[in-house]
Amino acid sequence: MPHSDKLPILVVDDDPDMLRLLSLRLSAAGHAVTSVGSAEEALARLELSRPRLVVSDVRLPGMDGLALFDAIQARYPGLPVILLTAHGTIPDAVDATMRGVFSYLTKPFDGQELMAAVDRALAASASAASQADAGEAWRSEIVSRSAVMDEVLAEARLVAAGDASVLIRGESGSGKELLANAIHRASRRAKGPFVAVNCSAIPEALLESELFGHVKGAFTGAVANHRGLFQSADGGTLFLDEIGDMPPALQVKLLRVLQERQVRPVGAQQSVPVDVRILSATHRDLEAAMAAGEFREDLYYRLNVVTLTLPTLAERREDIPLLAQHFLQRLAAKYQKRLNGFAPDALSALTTAAWPGNVRQLHNVVEQVCALATAPLIPLSLVQRALRVPTVEVLPFAEAKRRFEHDYLVGLLKLTDGQVADAARLAERNRTEFYRLLQKHGLTPGLFRGESPDGDEGGAPVADERQEK
Repeated sequence: MPHSDKLPILVVDDDPDMLRLLSLRLSAAGHAVTSVGSAEEALARLELSRPRLVVSDVRLPGMDGLALFDAIQARYPGLPVILLTAHGTIPDAVDATMRGVFSYLTKPFDGQELMAAVDRALAASASAASQADAGEAWRSEIVSRSAVMDEVLAEARLVAAGDASVLIRGESGSGKELLANAIHRASRRAKGPFVAVNCSAIPEALLESELFGHVKGAFTGAVANHRGLFQSADGGTLFLDEIGDMPPALQVKLLRVLQERQVRPVGAQQSVPVDVRILSATHRDLEAAMAAGEFREDLYYRLNVVTLTLPTLAERREDIPLLAQHFLQRLAAKYQKRLNGFAPDALSALTTAAWPGNVRQLHNVVEQVCALATAPLIPLSLVQRALRVPTVEVLPFAEAKRRFEHDYLVGLLKLTDGQVADAARLAERNRTEFYRLLQKHGLTPGLFRGESPDGDEGGAPVADERQEK
């Protein structure tokens, strides 16, 4: 291959004579060579600048060449490594290449064989580098410069290349859907649809129809055929957010779809094949949910082929000024204001805040200060005010609604001493519907009267309701 540009190569060997020989050969071929005598020094050099190739002896003082390769693969995926050894064996070579070492040569090596391996490795490295440069658009929506996010994004880029199911873990507001969308854009399915559904935001009665579709007349109100989200995502990616909140009955049906790669719309006689990659996310502890019998173990292992864990905003504080400025620029256009940035003390307050709501909360705070700003520079006072006032947007709508309903029902039951007829009358709802709400929230009227939870008023209407159906 031509060597018009000097390509950087890092050479690692504890033998000064071998180090000199390798450096001379590679320099003569037109490469820019850096040589070090240990794996530890090599890793320190990699922190400063990244070469296109690492050529290393296997036998090294301290960390050996294979351990160095493992460290490089973990930190710098895609950086090719050629290993050299005077003690080569067939099993070592097989093990090394199976682990991903680009090439494995035995000393004394043939000069032409070495240069051929170097040229192949550099060609692969150049291809990967050009793809990386051209392909940064996949993560353009994710604003970050922190090392912890870089690691997550590097892992995401790797898993995007395959078709394995990915489970994204992270607290609410940490950006799970944003990461899922980035994985989709970096995948071979990028030209297909990306369809997202929040499993906790859709009532249980509607979720099955939303996911799998239904045929006309399948149930009351089904006046036409409806393509479900699986069919809508055919050829692309389906993102199931808050998968931990999926009802158990639907978990069984989802598992069947993942196993059979086909869906049967509600009321249909035949199944429809679908080609969909599943990405899912949760802020729940699924292991605890499995132990409690609330989440199926077989579904968990289907969804959790690869796990990516997003850090909290507090774990990536160096990103806060970057994110705040990014949101400010976007929101300034929305509010038609000329906003240049934050005063230093205002930025300091943002950086040191607790951020229980993570990036979503930061966005809401920046939006509040944008809406109220009267000068191009955001002052500390506005930031302090926005941080003091709870931002309702931090709670997802479904969770806010659930909490409101629960607290509202508790308040009514306390007010009426657990008398359901009186509570239903105050709520202007019929008794059957009111009982359904109580069941949904796990509330027992008898507890508010100091009676047994199995008292007459708590049980009879439920039986009536079943008879009505």
